Amino acid sequence: QVQLVESGGGLVQPGGSLRLSCAASGSIFVIDTMGWYRQAPGKQRELVAIISSGGIPNYSDSVKGRCSISRDNAKNTVSLQMNVLKPEDTAVYYCNARLKSGFYSGWNDYWGQGTQVTVSS
Repeated sequence: QVQLVESGGGLVQPGGSLRLSCAASGSIFVIDTMGWYRQAPGKQRELVAIISSGGIPNYSDSVKGRCSISRDNAKNTVSLQMNVLKPEDTAVYYCNARLKSGFYSGWNDYWGQGTQVTVSS
């Protein structure tokens, strides 16, 4: 069984910073990409940032310049540093990992439970 556990969400004022972390555990053979998605009320889920196994990041235009994604392959963790937060950043943030596990063949996507980020006005 594979689990992705997120932490770091909460309430922050506009202009503030927040750091989200995600740890993958269980029957994991190898992890390809890891990333963060978010879903605001009344909106569809969207990509925030993604990072390859080699450490190459990609960001959505809405957060580019304000966010930084990183990972630790030895610990199977990924983090998202968010700065200069805006009210429109308010959403549930989900951790994602594409990996090979001991239960399914090939590559599969796994998701965390989601963590709430609220940026107050």
